[in-house]
Amino acid sequence: MHISESDLRHIRGTFTTLKSPAVGGVAAQRLPEVIETVSRMLGDIEKNGIDAVLRYSEQLDGWSGKSLEVERDRLAKTGDSLSPDLREALMASAERTRLFAVEQREHLTDFEAELLPGVFTGQKYVPVPRVGAYLPAGRFPILASAFMTVGVAKAAGVRSVVACTPPTGPDRGHSAVLYAAYLAGVDRAFTVGGVQAMAAMAFGLLGEPPADILVGAGNAYVTEAKRQLFGRVGIDLLAGPSEVAVIADETADPELVAADLLGQAEHGPQSPASLVTTSRELGEGVIRHINRQLRTLATRDIAGAAWRDYGTVYLAENRATAVEIMDILAPEHLEVQTADDSYYHANLQNYGSIFLGPWSTVAYSDKGASGTNHVLPTGAGARSSAGLSVSRFLKPLTFQRVEKSATPRLANYVATISDDEGMAAHKATATLRLDRFNR
Repeated sequence: MHISESDLRHIRGTFTTLKSPAVGGVAAQRLPEVIETVSRMLGDIEKNGIDAVLRYSEQLDGWSGKSLEVERDRLAKTGDSLSPDLREALMASAERTRLFAVEQREHLTDFEAELLPGVFTGQKYVPVPRVGAYLPAGRFPILASAFMTVGVAKAAGVRSVVACTPPTGPDRGHSAVLYAAYLAGVDRAFTVGGVQAMAAMAFGLLGEPPADILVGAGNAYVTEAKRQLFGRVGIDLLAGPSEVAVIADETADPELVAADLLGQAEHGPQSPASLVTTSRELGEGVIRHINRQLRTLATRDIAGAAWRDYGTVYLAENRATAVEIMDILAPEHLEVQTADDSYYHANLQNYGSIFLGPWSTVAYSDKGASGTNHVLPTGAGARSSAGLSVSRFLKPLTFQRVEKSATPRLANYVATISDDEGMAAHKATATLRLDRFNR
């Protein structure tokens, strides 16, 4: 997430780079060895079924449990081992994410319109039947993932949602991740991770028909599995390392901006963080605060590496140039901390989710506290697509109903176009109806 040489011709204003990324390169999920490994595993699992899933689960995750499924009564009790404070926080975030998804669903309305006299067209939203959700539990188990995937799918009206999460021991999964899935309303949960989990859901190897859509973030292998399975099943998006960008001016608090940049950089050593500012003083101040905060940050080995290798700071000559730069970066998460946040909100176009004002921070969404979805496009994907929402689980199905009286308004044009195309059978479907109408 940086301005390349080829990007420069698309920026009309001038800017100065106060900090450049130290490295670049191919995203981990596009490395040849990742692609090859995933292809081999998917072929093996498709051929050998659940036996291959169990074999990979034992080899890669050390799983030795009797069953991959977490039974319903055991799932309900996964919260018993959690602290009361964590249970309360998870319940609150689950409810807020559900409420936002319900609001989204209510604003997606079916309709019917009479386009021409006797020509009725419309659209209705129908939920997909089955969803497979992947809930990561690696270096940092993202507890709110279940709310964003399982919970939003259920709010959309999806009948069956299956979730898979990697085992954290030879016979158990991560209790808080599983409890979050329970709160989100999951129908069945399984302790299996990686490529084998994606394949099991896509191929229907878990006692359920194949999933229609696979959702949820994972490591490079999980992401590559989604890419290779796309077409056979739908997917939400291909997410890479988490990203954050901030637009800030001289009114921003450099300590807060620094903290918010590091808040996403700690996701992983390849997580980019970028600041675009119209104030040199603010930009240099943020760099100083980041270096200061890293000295005592418990995750400095991760966040520090990410900032060193992928962090950027750009000084734009004015706010219009700041917008141009940010729309090219197209970050997953975008914070705006300026004297005129409304200007940026009105003019910015490319971002996964935006956080307006100094009291808004990405972490509020990451953990589900503010209700919006944290499954968002990365790698400039925000230039063309949005993040996961209730609409991804709904199919906008169109319909049409033509009354006899409207036949001349349609048939003559269709016959003319079909005749020019040389499609005689298409023409006949129109002319036969026109003949009957005239008789």
